[in-house]
Amino acid sequence: MTDTLPVADLVDQHCHGVLRTELGLGTFEARLATAGGQAAPGTTFFDTQTGFAVRRWCPPLLGLEPHCPPAGYLARRRELGVLETGRRLLRATGVTTYLVDTGLRGDLTGPAEIAVASGADARELVRLESLAEQIADTSGTVESFLANLAEAVHASAASAAAFTSVAAARHGLEPDAGPPGPGAVRGAAGRWLAGREAERRAARTGGGGPSAPYAPLDDPVLLRHLLWTAVACGRPLQFHLHASDPQRLAGFAAATAGLGSDLVLLRSYPYHRHAAQLASVHPHVYADVGAAPARTGARAAAVLAETLELAPFGKLLFSSGAQGLPELHVVGARQFREALSRVLGDWVADGAWSRTDATRVAAMIASGNARRVYGPA
Repeated sequence: MTDTLPVADLVDQHCHGVLRTELGLGTFEARLATAGGQAAPGTTFFDTQTGFAVRRWCPPLLGLEPHCPPAGYLARRRELGVLETGRRLLRATGVTTYLVDTGLRGDLTGPAEIAVASGADARELVRLESLAEQIADTSGTVESFLANLAEAVHASAASAAAFTSVAAARHGLEPDAGPPGPGAVRGAAGRWLAGREAERRAARTGGGGPSAPYAPLDDPVLLRHLLWTAVACGRPLQFHLHASDPQRLAGFAAATAGLGSDLVLLRSYPYHRHAAQLASVHPHVYADVGAAPARTGARAAAVLAETLELAPFGKLLFSSGAQGLPELHVVGARQFREALSRVLGDWVADGAWSRTDATRVAAMIASGNARRVYGPA
């Protein structure tokens, strides 16, 4: 019999804001997809582990029965309104601190709005690529761009909880993990800025206007320069892996050892064991354990146990990875709590662990490790 363990308050070390607008069935459903897009004709994303978890955890928070039909749930959502729905859901997560990635486009709430809705603390995560793209739009020359970029990164380090980057997902960092030389950086910046200017002119000519989206930063040399600029600030650096193999970061992890900046591997599932192994090798590398339970639903405990096989428990941190829907914040927190309680409770019931140690480790993973890595606000 499983020994149910209390899981203390949560620090959500990586999430996004929630949408400010009301959603129809199709739009809501699309937000349940882990990779975006629309469901195939005749199917629904409610028929996924995430969809079933939403129907389990969220309806009671809005005054409905668990597992009620999606149409009934969304009708209740519209009745309450987007603000009240968000408030009820976010306040039911048990999260005491949110670290909010502000680097996505769209009508998403920021840290201040998350704090008001949830009644919790919220801090900003600065996405490096988005910061560079903003600087590029206000810098006329290569020299001014690089100077402004360095200044912006260092200024952000003074207030941000951490930096985040999608470099590992957009471009692997092997085998060139070290900082690129000044000449290579200037050349890469020149090519990228010229490409953006060409796209801007084409958008104006084609009627797209100055607000048309431009190609994201994906030059490998410029990405490495950006990462090393952030590492020099000494703040934690989160890597979005988006189901790519964390071993792509092995060289960068080795190169940054001892420099004072912790690396945190986000969303590594289904390579979660690789992330745990990398965290076990390098003192400054940490692995995220929260997003996988949100995606795997009823199998969350099994997936979490696989991560706990390899990584030291002081190197694991929770996040929901939630984006757009407050329901995903609820699912992330509830699935993680249940999975962690079940895994550690089984070990206590088997006599492998004491209940005291299990409770202590649960608190470490849920919030203690995050507070140690990211520090006070």
